[in-house]
Amino acid sequence: MAEDEGFDERERAAMRERAAEGKKADKRKKSSNKAAAEAKDVFDAISALSDADRRIAVWLDKVITAAAPDLTPRLWYGAPAYAHEGKVLCFFRTTNKDGVRCTVFGFQQTANLDDGKFWPTSFAVADIDEAAAKQIKELILRAKS
Repeated sequence: MAEDEGFDERERAAMRERAAEGKKADKRKKSSNKAAAEAKDVFDAISALSDADRRIAVWLDKVITAAAPDLTPRLWYGAPAYAHEGKVLCFFRTTNKDGVRCTVFGFQQTANLDDGKFWPTSFAVADIDEAAAKQIKELILRAKS
C-alpha cells in the first residue's frame, strides 16, 4: 500500500470516537433520559471548542434547533449532528477538531435536497449572519420534508 493510502491519525481518531459513540448509544437505548444525555454530549463537545469555532457552533446549534426542534442532537464521529427519525440528517465539523479550513455544515444522504442531477450537500461557514441563518433554516426544513 502506498504511503498516502490508508487513514491518517485524525481519521483513526474519528473512527474510535464513532465506535465509542455507538457503545454509549447501546447503553442508553433503554434509558428514559437518552435524548437529554445526547444533547449534553453535543453541548460538551461545543463547549470544548476554541473560541472562534465555539462561536459559530453555538450559533449553528441555535439555528438548527429553532428551525427544527424535532431533530435530535447527538454526536456523530465526535462532531455535533442532528438526527431525524433516528438517522443523522445534518452535522457540522470545525476547524480545530477536524483540521478543515473553515467550519463545514453538511447533510447526509437521507436529506431531501435533490435538485436535478447536481446539488450541494455541504457548505463552508466562514462567519455567521442572518442571511446564512435563513438559508440554513430553509435547507433544514427542505431536507427533512
